[in-house]
Amino acid sequence: MAKAYVFTRYGGAETEALVDIDRPRPGPGQILVAVRAAGVNPVDWKLRDGFRRPGDTGEPVFPIVFGSEASGVVEEVGEGVTGFAPGDEVFGNAAAGGYTQYTLLSAAVTAHKPAALSFTDAATLPVAAATAYDGLRQLALPAGATVLVTGAGGGVGSAALQIARAFGLRAVGVASAGKKDFVESLGAVHVTSGPGWAERARTAVPDGIDAVYDLIGGEVLKDAAGLLADRRKLITAGAPPQEVEALGGEWVRRARTAAVLDELAGLVVRGTLDPHVTLTFPLERAEEALRAVEDGHARGKVVIEVAA
Repeated sequence: MAKAYVFTRYGGAETEALVDIDRPRPGPGQILVAVRAAGVNPVDWKLRDGFRRPGDTGEPVFPIVFGSEASGVVEEVGEGVTGFAPGDEVFGNAAAGGYTQYTLLSAAVTAHKPAALSFTDAATLPVAAATAYDGLRQLALPAGATVLVTGAGGGVGSAALQIARAFGLRAVGVASAGKKDFVESLGAVHVTSGPGWAERARTAVPDGIDAVYDLIGGEVLKDAAGLLADRRKLITAGAPPQEVEALGGEWVRRARTAAVLDELAGLVVRGTLDPHVTLTFPLERAEEALRAVEDGHARGKVVIEVAA
C-alpha cells in the first residue's frame, strides 16, 4: 500500500483526502518510482474542479491522486523500458499522480536527475518549468523582443521570466504589488496586476509588447489580447483552448519530451534557472500545500517532500 492525497469526486476541498491506495505496477513504457518530491501546480486544483485538459478523453476513475510532476528513485521498470534501472534518480511527468509515496512515470517523459540537482528542485521542472519553456519556444521570438507574462509571480510565471531572459528576450511580469521585488529580482519589468493593469503595461513598455504568455485567463486574457498587434503571439496556459482561440491566440503546445527536461535540468545546474521553491510540506500536509497554491498568494514554487 502507499499513502496518497486524492480527490474522490469533482468539487472543492471537501472532496480531498489522504488515503491508502494500492502500490501501482508499471505497464509497458512506464517506470515505478519511490517519490521524493512532487510539484504543486494550479492545474491540480483545477482538475479537481472538473477542468479538462486538451487531449483528455474518457471518464475519470475516482479516487484520483493529485499532481502531475515528481522526482524520486526508480523501483521497477515496465516492459520495453530501456535506459533506466532500479536505484536511478529521476524526474518526470507523473502518470499516476505525484502526491503519493509511489507513482508511475512515463519513460518517454522522464529524465535522469543530475547529482547537482536536488529532488525538490527537480520536481518543479516537468510541469511548471517545462510549460514555461514550451510556451516560449512556441512564440519563437527573436532576441531583443519583449514578452509579457501574466501571473508572473507563480511557478510557471517565474520560470518563464528567467527562461525568457536566457533566450535573450526582454521580460515583463504582471503580478501583485507584493511581488514587485520578486519579479524585478528575476530581471523583469514589473507591472502591478488588478484593474487597469493593461494601461500600466503600455506605460511601462512604451515601445510595445511583441508577445503575451498568459497564465490567468478570463478578463486578464482579454485585456492582454488588446496589447498585441499580432494576436498569433498570444498564448495561454491559464484558460481553455476555445477561450484563447476566440481571441486569435493559441493554447500552449506541450512538447512533453525527456530532451526538454534535460535542458531545464542543465539550466538549473548552471544557475540560469532558479525554481524558487519558497514553501515545502510533507505528504501528510498536502492539503496545506494545495491551499497555498489555490489561494493564489504563493510566491515561486510549492513542493511536497516525501520521506524515503
